[in-house]
Amino acid sequence: MLDLDKNTDRPYNDLPYNDLPYNDLPYNDLIFFKPLFHNKIWGGRRLAEEYGYNIPEGSVGECWAISAHPSGDCEVASGAYAGKTLSELWSTHRELFGNAEGDRFPLLIKILDAKDDLSVQVHPDDEYAAEHENGSLGKSECWYILDAKENGDIVVGQNASSKEEFAAMVEQGKWSELLNYVPINTGDFFRIDPGTVHAIRTGTLILETQQSSDITYRVYDYDRLGDDGKPRDLHLAQSLEVIDYAQEVPTSGEITAPKIDGKTELMSCKYFSVEKYEIHESKTIAQPWSFMCVSVIEGEGTVSADDGKGCEHTLYKGSHFIAPAHSGNLHFSGNMTLITSHLPHTK
Repeated sequence: MLDLDKNTDRPYNDLPYNDLPYNDLPYNDLIFFKPLFHNKIWGGRRLAEEYGYNIPEGSVGECWAISAHPSGDCEVASGAYAGKTLSELWSTHRELFGNAEGDRFPLLIKILDAKDDLSVQVHPDDEYAAEHENGSLGKSECWYILDAKENGDIVVGQNASSKEEFAAMVEQGKWSELLNYVPINTGDFFRIDPGTVHAIRTGTLILETQQSSDITYRVYDYDRLGDDGKPRDLHLAQSLEVIDYAQEVPTSGEITAPKIDGKTELMSCKYFSVEKYEIHESKTIAQPWSFMCVSVIEGEGTVSADDGKGCEHTLYKGSHFIAPAHSGNLHFSGNMTLITSHLPHTK
């Protein structure tokens, strides 16, 4: 029997999303992971308060929910592959992922808790990262706003038209003129392509879907001191090289895509596609992809897969799993909101 969190009656966070008590889940069943947590100078405690996660002490800014990145490689929580990391599965059981190509699992799913402002930053594309960051991937990402404080905002984009103008405005400290501030509400969505200057701001919870990369160039950090008492490193030279100065800046993150039978297609790029599903009582979702990442952002219920041989998994707000290539359709019961992601092509 699983230990329960005294405050939530949910299983402790080692297994907050799968209460099956055995270790022999079938080959094509859903794969649940133990999330990893990262302390950040800007983080808080909402990952425990909102999702019941058993987080470490201190300011915790990030939950890496589905990740095979070297800085956080999630372990399978239960079933036939319990104890193996996602990177191990990618290396030794590529059939689970439809034999998708690539030397690393391509996606990384996070929840971020911004108690304070994150640094103003920008990410490189694949070409720049491969050349200058030891063969790393670049970083395309997107944000679903899980919660926003009243009158909250974020930074997406900047207003300089050239490298020279950007550098001059930084030198003059004209941040309020340089940065594009966008008001936000819960349920907004933003696409953050490489070269986009951006910053999550105080009081925001987001679900982030991204390439499996941790390459970040800080442009501005509010003159904060790190844990060592020294200012955190900035990367202005690299930032100036990778910023997209021709990019059109957004004015809103309101989702305008139509919702059809409970499904909203949020975005698709060459690296991943992202959808939102709203489930009321029951719904079957097709899984034609090489794999599909699923995050429960609201509600609770159960899920089973066609090829899961009858295994039913309990889901909570904050559950995350991968449906492998041959799992078949996913059958949900309950009332839940999901964010899903997958590679942008069929098997």
